[in-house]
Amino acid sequence: MSTTTQTSAQPKKLDIGRLLLEGRAFFALIAIIIFFSFMSPYYFTLNNFLIMSSHVAIFGLLALGMLLVILNGGIDLSVGSTLGLCGVFAGYLIQGVNIELLGVTFYPSLWVVIVLTCALGAVVGCVNGILVAHFKVPAFVATLGTMYVARGIALLITNGLTYNKLDGKTELGNTGFEWLGFNRVAGIPVSVIILVIVALICGLILSRTAFGRWLYASGGNESAANLSGVPVIRVKIVVYMVSGICAALAGLVLSSQLTSAGPTAGNTYELTAIAAVVIGGAALTGGRGTVRGTILGALVIGYLSDGLVIIGVSEYWQTVFTGTVIVLAVLLNSLQYSSKAKNR
Repeated sequence: MSTTTQTSAQPKKLDIGRLLLEGRAFFALIAIIIFFSFMSPYYFTLNNFLIMSSHVAIFGLLALGMLLVILNGGIDLSVGSTLGLCGVFAGYLIQGVNIELLGVTFYPSLWVVIVLTCALGAVVGCVNGILVAHFKVPAFVATLGTMYVARGIALLITNGLTYNKLDGKTELGNTGFEWLGFNRVAGIPVSVIILVIVALICGLILSRTAFGRWLYASGGNESAANLSGVPVIRVKIVVYMVSGICAALAGLVLSSQLTSAGPTAGNTYELTAIAAVVIGGAALTGGRGTVRGTILGALVIGYLSDGLVIIGVSEYWQTVFTGTVIVLAVLLNSLQYSSKAKNR
């Protein structure tokens, strides 16, 4: 006579702590919106959210490029200087390129300016990638050096000055630069639309392509990925190039919003980009992170900073609050990934 024991599957209990931990960026964003909505009647308005989102677009673009680099196990400290250099380069092109040998001045159109500026960002990123991938220079050191070089070139181009009046002239065919920073499509700022498009592209690449799988694999364990046939060197160079292009786009948007291009633009923005990625739940050791989390991280920083401005908090306290948020994000990241490791 055989006996059978029936075990009823117990339903999984809802772990509130884990839910709050893994969705911390989203819950932090909601808390920020609720808090500042009570503190100021001007915060919770559609127009203010669109304005804040246009500010977030700059940090968001930098953060998306940084995400890909961090997923690969690297870091890119040059994105702020690349932003400044590309903004200056765009301003230089709009002001007119004087070719003394031919005795002519070339005034490129807006789309030519965008393409050339993105190409410059890709070149800076390619230099970083080659230094890190081929010459095995630590990413921190390589991009730190590139950061100073890019900033120095921007200062040399402008002689320390700022390019103003970037509106162009109709008769020269170089108008429309302000379109990136001020125009809206269906009521949505163009800068926000650019951020959404770049985010969708990055999300599709990470989730639906072989390159995305290579990126997560090489970031999680580069040696194992290399033995599995992943083109580790190519992946590394490409992610730094993409980071450079994202920095170039951010430089274009920022210069357009300011209607000027200065060599010091983007100073310390690389730290804000890293913070957005970390707040979004990415691991600085590589192999873990999402586009959704990074965008939420950028929104947290942007909405917090603008909220503090609206209620009149001193700029110095803003830095303190932002730094505190970053430290908390790093601590929560460590807690999350250490608990996952124990459960395995």
